[in-house]
Amino acid sequence: MLSYVFVAKSILKLFDCCRITNAVDICEKGDAFIKEHTGNMYKNVKKKIEKGIAFPTCLSVNNTVCHFSPLASDETVLEEGDVLKIDMGCHVDGFIAAVAHTHVLQDGKVTGKAADVIAAANTAAEVALRLVRPGKKNKDVSEAVQKVAATYDCKIVEGVLSHQLKQFVIDGNKVVLSVSNPDTRVDDAEFEENEVYAIDIVTSTGD
Repeated sequence: MLSYVFVAKSILKLFDCCRITNAVDICEKGDAFIKEHTGNMYKNVKKKIEKGIAFPTCLSVNNTVCHFSPLASDETVLEEGDVLKIDMGCHVDGFIAAVAHTHVLQDGKVTGKAADVIAAANTAAEVALRLVRPGKKNKDVSEAVQKVAATYDCKIVEGVLSHQLKQFVIDGNKVVLSVSNPDTRVDDAEFEENEVYAIDIVTSTGD
């Protein structure tokens, strides 16, 4: 299986080298990258193995929370200072791996609120990964990531769900809700051995 952090970083380098600013072009290159690298796997086996894109490359800019995969006719152009959330997903034989990476379109060190919100998301993701283990519950993750975000004076975005992954199923029955409130609830669930989850951490400065 590919290293998907490697995939995301490789594509970011490609964007920087080519100075691509059109969102459609970026997403198309992301999808092409996945197809190329998954296409090189398991080529000599007798059984045909399905592989390729499990989730289209998404490029969500600034206050767009997630999952913006533009139509070919879209004319969104990136500008210096934009905060980009890049989502990618691929599969081999229906076993899915997904990655998201945040990148600020600028040269030099990222500072201010952009740095805070990225650091909050990264730290919250590290905490969440340590809590997704047998015996822990989905609400443990929700509570922990909110506490982490608060230390950076940021908030976890409401309504975001992290899903269990199964073969050929990207949104399984067990979920982790980003923020619990009276209007949005999910069933309590306990993590079990050999389960796989895609943990989505989305933070905001609140501006």
